[in-house]
Order: sequence, then structure tokens, then C-alpha cells
Amino acid sequence: MTNPDRPAPPFGRALCAMVTPFTPTGALDRDGAGLLAERLVTEGCDGLVLGGTTGESPTLTDAEKAELVRAVREAVGPRATIVAAVGTFDTRHTVELARAAEKAGADGTLVVTPYYSRPPQDALEAHFREVADASGLPVMLYDIPGRTGTRIEPETMIRLADHPRIVAVKDCSYDFLGTQKVLARTELAYYTGCDEHILALYAVGAAGCVSTVANVVPREVADILAAFDAGETARAARIQRRATPLIEATTAAGLPGTVTTKALLNALGHPAGPVRPPLRPATPETTTQLLARHTEFTTT
Repeated sequence: MTNPDRPAPPFGRALCAMVTPFTPTGALDRDGAGLLAERLVTEGCDGLVLGGTTGESPTLTDAEKAELVRAVREAVGPRATIVAAVGTFDTRHTVELARAAEKAGADGTLVVTPYYSRPPQDALEAHFREVADASGLPVMLYDIPGRTGTRIEPETMIRLADHPRIVAVKDCSYDFLGTQKVLARTELAYYTGCDEHILALYAVGAAGCVSTVANVVPREVADILAAFDAGETARAARIQRRATPLIEATTAAGLPGTVTTKALLNALGHPAGPVRPPLRPATPETTTQLLARHTEFTTT
């Protein structure tokens, strides 16, 4: 159920930041990606973000990124939107990846703040505009200063909102006030990228979420949004609170979310495979703890 008082979101509401399945030898697992995507969509995700942080973007080749989009498109067809992560620290390379994603069948692009070089805000704005001009796909900006070292400042975000193809934001800024300023002054569709903020940001007008934990509990993540839309705010809050130990174990326990999510998926029998170096797999002890949090959440 969707809320008629909310504008239609550009990429769906319950998006999953999908892991990239690899074979035991570390190659792209095309079939596994299709199977994982099919399960996520069947169980409630109406959008998939491919090749992002959780998808191990730094270790994917350009060819693998395009092949991943094609494999998932073949698996899910038009039942879910596909947002391809194309952001790099090089504007020219990001433009090339955006055009390749369009050719591969993506519905939109996720463009992260250029990392390491830490461009000033005017250069940052020019970067995003050039990438948005490069293809016909709508753009979701990705604000995650904890990883990139550079914030997309609210005033920059407000200026970028005038671009016809810059339509959404994946928000990992941990600046709730700044986010609300942009929501109040633009039509940008905000998606929280922080699982602990799914309900909080949705309650103040966000379009939905791009969730890491949805890889393992897609139905429950979608239920948070559906319950809120149905006016069942207390039930939405209960689901969000119950998810806290799993979210903490998956995304805030000292390991990258990719590592913990793949450990859980592998333990549950879903396609995932290994992580690529320099990441290392979770220990058996960590995996046991993750399974315990998953069981507590899904059986209570």
C-alpha cells in the first residue's frame, strides 16, 4: 500500500543496496546475482542499487558493472527499478560509467561524492552537473562524507535540485537537520542509506530507503514503510525497533556491511560468495552472532 499524500518516488520506496555475488574463485557470479535479485524483488524490494558500497564497487571492473546490470535486468524485468552506482573520483570516468549503465539497461544512476581528492563545493556541483548531462538517466546523489571525506552541503544540494535529471539523494550524512532543510526547499526524493533511520526519515517526508539489511530481511524492511503508509505507525515503529540488534550487528559492529551481509547470506543459503580483497570474510564466531540476531528478529 502506498500513501496517496506522497509523490510517486522516482525509483520505488524499498530499495536494496544489493551485494555483488562472486563465485568461490572471486569471479562475478552472474547467475547468483539474478537469483538474489529475484528473491529480493519477490519479497518486497521495488528497487535495487547495484555496484554500490555494499556491492563492493571499488573492486568491480567497468565491464563487470555493466554485466551486473544486464544480469539483474534479465532476472527481474520491469518489476523493479535498477539504479547503477557509477560514481568515482574522476569526472571523466564517472561520465563513461553513466553512459555504460544506460546502455546496459539501468533506470537510474547513483553518483557518489568524489572521494580522496575532496573537491570544494563549486567543483562538486560542476561534477554532478556534468555527470547528469552525460546520459538520459535520472540521478541519485550519494552523500556519505564518512567514506568520501566531503559533504554535499545543503545549499549545494538545493542548487543541484534545479537540474532536471538530478531527482534523488541517498542520504548517509547523519545530519538530520540539514536533510530536513533540503526536503523543505526542494522536490528531491530522499532515500536514507542508514538502516537505523528508515522510519525516522520516512516520517518527515523521505521517499524510502536504500537498505543494506534488506539483503537478508527484504520483506521486513518493506513492511516498515508499508505499515507507516497504512497509518499503522506504532507497528512501523515496533518493526524498526526490533530490527535494531540486527542492524547494529550488520552495519555498526566494526566490520563493513558487505562483509557481515555476505556472511549472513552465505549462512542462510543465498547467493553471495566471498568478498574481494582487501576485505576479509567474517569469522565463524561473527557469523554465529549474526545468525542469532537474524533469528531473533525474524521469529519474534
